[in-house]
Amino acid sequence: MKKLMIIMAFLALGSIAHAQSYVPSREDVMAFFTTKTLVVLQDNPLMEYNNIIKKVMQQEWNITAYDFITDKEFEEKRMDAQYSFIYMSQVTFEADKTDAAYRFMHLSLGGDYFRLNEMPDIASVPLAYYNVEEERYAYKLAILVRFMQNHANLLKEHPEIISANVFKHYNDNIKDIRDKTLYLLEEELAPAVNTVARISKVYPYKFRIVTMDDIEEAIKNRDPDVVFLHKVGPEGTKLNARCYKIIIGAADAMFYYFDYHKISDKNPDGFLESDFKNLVK
Repeated sequence: MKKLMIIMAFLALGSIAHAQSYVPSREDVMAFFTTKTLVVLQDNPLMEYNNIIKKVMQQEWNITAYDFITDKEFEEKRMDAQYSFIYMSQVTFEADKTDAAYRFMHLSLGGDYFRLNEMPDIASVPLAYYNVEEERYAYKLAILVRFMQNHANLLKEHPEIISANVFKHYNDNIKDIRDKTLYLLEEELAPAVNTVARISKVYPYKFRIVTMDDIEEAIKNRDPDVVFLHKVGPEGTKLNARCYKIIIGAADAMFYYFDYHKISDKNPDGFLESDFKNLVK
């Protein structure tokens, strides 16, 4: 797996933030559990995010008290250390020689930080390329919030895994995929492995090519036998930047696989044959 830095990025009043590497300290993690978590709602009335995240927080969140605020209130409260924040941001990577922007979800600490990108980040998860339709990720918000909550608990219980490459801890779970059924969307697979026959040649364990509704149902039912692919790519746009590939448990919200590749003719936007091979090593 390529070295993955824990990502910290912030969006203020519509501006694009550049991703920066940040490793939370043990003190950051412990401080988080004393905060009230404020969920920043979107100003865009056309997005379903606000309605979905309100339901998700009620269903999933149990490690801190929480409430909902606007972008304007975020600017007012972000310097107060009694709060933590869940919010979406638009992220670019300075090292990428593209115009690609990504939508990330963050769990971050407030405090007396002059710059937004100085706020300690407990967890960040890529949702989609920024201009990708909301329907491509909205149905997965519950499992991603569940993951961030579990991740905070994991760092609290096992501070020894806190590092710049903390997601390597999750890749150690790859072997556990073999006892579960891997749900895949056909459109998220590279052409070389986009049929049952092609996948079967390189992946000997249980899998199904399914619909978004099937994945949503597995998440809703917390199906312990299902893991699914969460892919973040340009979805048919002309941007050739990063393709994130995360396999998540529908019940436990655990990451079983986390990697990304730069999109090219050789490595298209999708789960690759090499990814399947990584799962069976």
